[in-house]
Amino acid sequence: MAKFGVGQGMKRKEDQRFLTGQGQYTDDLSIDGMVRAVLVRAPMAHARITGIDIAEATAMPGVLAVLTAQDVADAGLGDLPCAALVNGSDGKPAIGPAYPLLARDRVRHVGDAVALVVAETLDQARDAAESVDVSYDQLPAVSDVVSASAANAPLVWDEAPGNLCVDWEAGDAAAVRAAFAKAATVAELSLVNNRIIVNSIEPRGVVAAYDASNGTYTLHVSTQGPHGVRDVLCGILNADPASMRVISPDVGGGFGMKIFPYREHALAAWAAKRIGRPVKWIGERTESFVSDTQGRDHRSTARMALDADGRFLALSVDTKADLGAYLSLYGPAIPTVAGSGMLAGLYTTPAIHVRVRCYFTNTLPVDAYRGAGRPEAAYLVERLVDQCAKVTGIAPDDIRRRNFASANLMPFTTTLGEVYDSGDFSAHLDKALIESGWSGIDARKAGSSKHGKLRGIGVSTYVEACGGGGPEWADLRVQPDGTVVVPIGTRSTGQGHETAYSQLVSEAFGIDNELVTVIQGDTAAIAKGAGTDGSRSLPAGGSALKAAVDVVIEKGKRIAAHALEAAEADIELADGQFTVAGTDRTVSLAEVARRAEDPAQLPEGMTPGLSANESYTPKASTYPNGTHVCEVEVDPDTGLVRVERYTVVDDFGEVVNPMLLEGQVHGGVAQGIGQALYERCVYDTDAQLVSGSLMDYCLPRADDLPLVGFTMSPTRCATNPLGVKGCGEAGAIGAPPAVINALLDALAPLGVTDIDMPATPERVWSAIQAARPAAAE
Repeated sequence: MAKFGVGQGMKRKEDQRFLTGQGQYTDDLSIDGMVRAVLVRAPMAHARITGIDIAEATAMPGVLAVLTAQDVADAGLGDLPCAALVNGSDGKPAIGPAYPLLARDRVRHVGDAVALVVAETLDQARDAAESVDVSYDQLPAVSDVVSASAANAPLVWDEAPGNLCVDWEAGDAAAVRAAFAKAATVAELSLVNNRIIVNSIEPRGVVAAYDASNGTYTLHVSTQGPHGVRDVLCGILNADPASMRVISPDVGGGFGMKIFPYREHALAAWAAKRIGRPVKWIGERTESFVSDTQGRDHRSTARMALDADGRFLALSVDTKADLGAYLSLYGPAIPTVAGSGMLAGLYTTPAIHVRVRCYFTNTLPVDAYRGAGRPEAAYLVERLVDQCAKVTGIAPDDIRRRNFASANLMPFTTTLGEVYDSGDFSAHLDKALIESGWSGIDARKAGSSKHGKLRGIGVSTYVEACGGGGPEWADLRVQPDGTVVVPIGTRSTGQGHETAYSQLVSEAFGIDNELVTVIQGDTAAIAKGAGTDGSRSLPAGGSALKAAVDVVIEKGKRIAAHALEAAEADIELADGQFTVAGTDRTVSLAEVARRAEDPAQLPEGMTPGLSANESYTPKASTYPNGTHVCEVEVDPDTGLVRVERYTVVDDFGEVVNPMLLEGQVHGGVAQGIGQALYERCVYDTDAQLVSGSLMDYCLPRADDLPLVGFTMSPTRCATNPLGVKGCGEAGAIGAPPAVINALLDALAPLGVTDIDMPATPERVWSAIQAARPAAAE
């Protein structure tokens, strides 16, 4: 086995340059003649624009341009598109109003872009932006789905009556009604999946240049998918995709928020062409709060029908989802087609019906955030399953086992049509309960009680559909010196792609992984690429790379057989050497690569170059699954919740690098705990963003998080050649319900039966105070 080949816990190759300051992010880039851009943003959530006076700003020192919606219209530029106008239950597509680069007649959320200022320096651009005089006629606003769906609510868009974007359904409503009619028990729960502000460590940014001599754009963008950004921007700018190069340098976190293009990308490219100089825009942290897409924000009611033995008969879910003021690229798909299929969970529930109503509000657009609909589904299902345990008196672990799709049912088709190719759900549940010390919780509760604290334990299971979708592409080139170059269509945002892909190549060729160079994020170096989202990099990108490796190995064997005057069937590859089986006759990978460059040394009809360019289209999604167990301690006097123990057992199929995988789980768990206990995006009744900075929006810190006990209980994925299942989002899916289930277990002796995320100290304390009078009665 190659050192640090597949299955080995190799540290990330890329960390050396990051830790020594050699990484390059978008803000690190400086181009000769570069100027700076700043957006003028709306200070109110809903208002009619009655005038824009740019005279003073235009005359200020260093100002090169002040551009408004009229300039955008005069240039014939398009709007930001929505690629996910799902059809409603009436068969009509979601209502998709225009998402302009700069607001035209009205602004519709705080931070809405009104004008673009370009100046020689950043300070000059900021000063000029403050001098742009915009006159507004303020209008009533709606700040959430409750106010948006109320009778006679102010309209965000005139073309969307009742602020409804789409009313979407899935499943069998008649079968669900019939099952509820014969149910022995019904469990019901209403809950909120709180809105999240993404807060990637690197804010968004773009550096755009235009070469008038050949009519080409070059954009450096912090993005998860440069090819997709290029194609959408070219549609907006009326440009040929061949005329635009998009480079995504090192990216400091994306979490879904950096999948798609934003206004600033198109505006910077347009301004660079108009002014004739490179234009740089870098979002500041406070700007991120009012311009980045946000995540989650659902209000749901769910009901489960059970028979007398505690087996699930039917699930009914009714969700209202907030999409914000504009439709982001995938916005309507997240609460509907992306997430609702996972409402079956790991269970055999025979009848399910889901209704999702998506609303416009005067808030920032909502789109993908780590898990993109699947965490929302898992939170609802696993909270409801715990409620089922309470109303039936069946233990939380037992009620799950009774309803799991068993391993002998695989492949298992859920009621909502997802096909789980593999998995042993009881196995990872049992393992997690043992490793978490589930059976000893009573003693630990007694120990906490002696100190005036409350202790609780909670479990959640999860499954998600990921790693599917369209094709991904990988190129592989063995150089004459024996090094290997791998341009590939995905884009790392911190996951460690360079390391994982190098391990696949190292394993296949039997060479040191340091000889492998992975190239990502450049549309000029990589012809095609779908980018990184939905935990698809290894399932799709890795499978494309495997296909390229296989082609190169077969080609190398043919060249080696020709050189060694042997039969191709007798050639073996190991340790970077092609060998005639049973002999000491060898030729190195490097020598074969050199021969491949010379047509005279190739077998007849072979194309020069030891290389391959292959694609892979997933046959189906992968379905990672697992169990999370959380243990918390609560101070009833302050409402403070501490996560004391955390255990995860996951099924990710085959594993390329367990160290990278565990890191992905840790990061996801941290974000899930953040949502459960700390993070809350708050708009007031006028849709002003109250939590507009890190002074008011709480992210978990290192000392808020526990050590995470992580192990695996793998079953090989049957739908891709690597046997892998996506892992990037899993931690954020399983964590929120595990934390809240644990908290409710801790608070149960006081009579607290429900609490919404985030369970802040104030919320917990208030719930305790509200329950105490009832408990006293």
